[in-house]
Amino acid sequence: MTPTPERVYSEAEITAKITETGLTGWYLEDGWLRRKYNTDGWPQTLMAVNAIGYLCEAAYHHADLSVTYAKLWVKLKTHSAGGITDKDFDLARKIEDVVLWRPAGGALGTGSPQKFVFSRS
Repeated sequence: MTPTPERVYSEAEITAKITETGLTGWYLEDGWLRRKYNTDGWPQTLMAVNAIGYLCEAAYHHADLSVTYAKLWVKLKTHSAGGITDKDFDLARKIEDVVLWRPAGGALGTGSPQKFVFSRS
């Protein structure tokens, strides 16, 4: 049995879906779903890269990453489908939730006094 092809979103649909899914900071550029994260420096950048790498491997859907001292760019596209699919939106959501997560009380308190990754551009 041949698998059903994945639905590829149009540019207008991608823009609408970014808003609809609350993926603030994500945008479409050159056929990729993209996001730039700013960090406090190299150790925080590497931690974010490793977290994203883990999520991508677990999902078997891999991001393209560009890394500098205090910045990390993430690019998502479903190569097998030739565009942006639900896989990309689902992985973007998971990346966003994990990379920007901070404890909000309880036994973990407020977490590290340093902000590892900034949500601003």
